[in-house]
Amino acid sequence: MDFERIKEKLAILADAAKYDVSCASSGANRKGKKGALGNTASFGICHSFTEDGRCISLLKILLTNHCIYDCVYCVSRRTNDIARAAFTVQEVVDLTINFYRRNYIEGLFLSSGVFKDADTTMERLVRVAKKLRTEERFNGYIHLKTIPGASEHLIREAGLYADRLSINLEIPTKEGLKLLAPEKNHDQMVAPMRFVKNELAIQSVEKMKYKHTPTFAPAGQSTQMIVGATDETDQKIIDVASYMYGKLQMKRVYYSGYVPVLEDSRLPSIHTQVPVVRENRLYQADWLMRYYGFAPNELLDPAHPFLDLEIDPKLAWALRHQDFFPIDVNTAPREWLLRIPGVGVRGVERILATRVFQKLTYYHLKQMGITLSRAKYFITCSGAMPIAGTMEGVKLRQLLLSKGGSKYKGLFTGQLSLFD
Repeated sequence: MDFERIKEKLAILADAAKYDVSCASSGANRKGKKGALGNTASFGICHSFTEDGRCISLLKILLTNHCIYDCVYCVSRRTNDIARAAFTVQEVVDLTINFYRRNYIEGLFLSSGVFKDADTTMERLVRVAKKLRTEERFNGYIHLKTIPGASEHLIREAGLYADRLSINLEIPTKEGLKLLAPEKNHDQMVAPMRFVKNELAIQSVEKMKYKHTPTFAPAGQSTQMIVGATDETDQKIIDVASYMYGKLQMKRVYYSGYVPVLEDSRLPSIHTQVPVVRENRLYQADWLMRYYGFAPNELLDPAHPFLDLEIDPKLAWALRHQDFFPIDVNTAPREWLLRIPGVGVRGVERILATRVFQKLTYYHLKQMGITLSRAKYFITCSGAMPIAGTMEGVKLRQLLLSKGGSKYKGLFTGQLSLFD
């Protein structure tokens, strides 16, 4: 093996892969086996994130950055004058195994530019996963990118070896994709998502009938949307994400702020950058839809098409709906408790479990880890006068911002923090 050449390829193709953020490794539960290498059980996969929230726990590379497409938002587009490289199937297999044995990685995230055609590219991605599973007996996490336009039998085979499949929607709307990537077809990108959804449903039914039904993509599928390359509002992006979760049963939707790579009249100025805080707010809104019971039209509407960059979406909703508060933590149902700023899902579960035995006070809530510096303006509990409704929304907003201190300021310097 020419180590210097491999090192050079790795530098090129790992750098090119950094623009794809859909690489979370949770969701699979492939346990360790005797005679096999690696696992994806809870202690086998650890997540590490950079300041802008990108996962770095996997060996994340492209098979190649050669591409037949000329998408103006992509650094690997065919007309871009950049260094090009391509791994062989065996090189990716060897890198994965060697990196894993050195404890550098917990698994593999493999994507690729489209060289020659979709089937040729997809076939090589599948061969990597197949070799790892069948020849190297690699039992760790594998995430494969699915190439739009690839044959269904290749996508089905990919799901037999990979823990998660992902198909990037890239631009949220048909109009935006047609503007920036006229060679691509929006329907062609959604079609494999529907196929994977159907395969997962079929596998679920067969699993109930036949114990030894082969596992298909146990961690499901994910997608990614580029934010800020076109003029879609946050409302439109969240609506698309809601459709992905509801109709296509997506496990995760990822949001990637557009990174300027080209001066073009169809793109934002090369000197502008999508604020990291906008990505963060979209992830928070996404979390509210998935775990807190919020509908997209509750978070954003035509009067508020963009998420507030100063405060998180749950707090923004609460300030717009002060008539909904105060909420009595001793009697309110679970869905109401989830609406309280400063109270997370685990906090709600603790409240529900504890109030069965005693009336809750501020002291109890503090012991549970509830963020009272925010929650106290929206709740009431035994032995305390309610503060909710005693202050105008604008004044309360300013008060909470001043109390937030570095927590809110950090969002503008690239430090991601959850709102609960």
